[in-house]
Amino acid sequence: MTLTIGPLRAEPGQKTRGSLPADLGPTTVEVPLILVNGSRPGPRVVITGGVHGGEFIGVDGATRLAGLLEPDDVAGQVVICPVSNPPAVYGGRLNISPLDGVNINRVFPGDKDGGPTDRMAAWLFEYVIDGADAYVDLHSGGIDQHLLDFVGYRLTSDDELDAKNRGMAHAVGYERVIFGTSPDGGNSHAAANRQGIPAILVETGQLGDRDPATVRRLLDGLYRILHHLGVIEAPQHLAPVTVQPRDWIWTGEVESPAAGLWYPDAVTGDEVTEGQTIGRIIDPIDGAEHKIAAVSTGTIIYSMNGLSVRPGTHLAAIATPPRLTGLMPDH
Repeated sequence: MTLTIGPLRAEPGQKTRGSLPADLGPTTVEVPLILVNGSRPGPRVVITGGVHGGEFIGVDGATRLAGLLEPDDVAGQVVICPVSNPPAVYGGRLNISPLDGVNINRVFPGDKDGGPTDRMAAWLFEYVIDGADAYVDLHSGGIDQHLLDFVGYRLTSDDELDAKNRGMAHAVGYERVIFGTSPDGGNSHAAANRQGIPAILVETGQLGDRDPATVRRLLDGLYRILHHLGVIEAPQHLAPVTVQPRDWIWTGEVESPAAGLWYPDAVTGDEVTEGQTIGRIIDPIDGAEHKIAAVSTGTIIYSMNGLSVRPGTHLAAIATPPRLTGLMPDH
């Protein structure tokens, strides 16, 4: 079948590159798309990078994959959007858009009549994500964030969908596979799940890393996903998996209650207990100190490295193996 998105078309056995305009209200942005229509039938897989600014590995990895995939090697269709949120990628360099200060990965599937970021999210669902048989959203630790590589997925009330989510997540080959207990919320993969689309989040690298070895790690993971989905044969150069993926569960996020300067006492990779002080926010005006406590027990998977924070800034996210909580991913 012909792969069509807006005016962009790719016939079977063809790769098409181009961009489409997204009307965000106060401005219009061009969103790049690469359509790889395989020479044989198979699933449609959508891969997005650049949902957040300052997360370079996903943008680089998606762009490189688009150049490497050839239609003759593909069964099905692969849609790659390496810069999914141009205002944040080119103008913000952080996870919020400079147009309205909104984190797009909290408002999916968006609102076409809303503000700029809501419109961006709605555009991505309408033109890119809808109709997918599988969806992969690429992220990393941004320029202000320490992060341990992980894959995220959600549990839903649909056993078949849960099995597909978990299968994709484990196929990446990363050690940490962290699941959420429901498909609620504005994350891209959760919103896709609510529309019945198997979806995962892949986090690779930290602190705005763009090292080729880190990109290679992500590319290997993407090849494994595409092979798992039956889109490609396993490439001969594919690095073997050296770790056993295991499920973890999110137990809590710590947010800043105030604006100020952040001084952490516990960082990414540290084990913390609920109620433990993990850092302090200092008011630069009067020197007042806000002690910040862990909201749960577990391992810090990602944490804020930046000095300046504002109310709502994510300071840390905590997860633990599910055996410690009694909840397993097949429940």
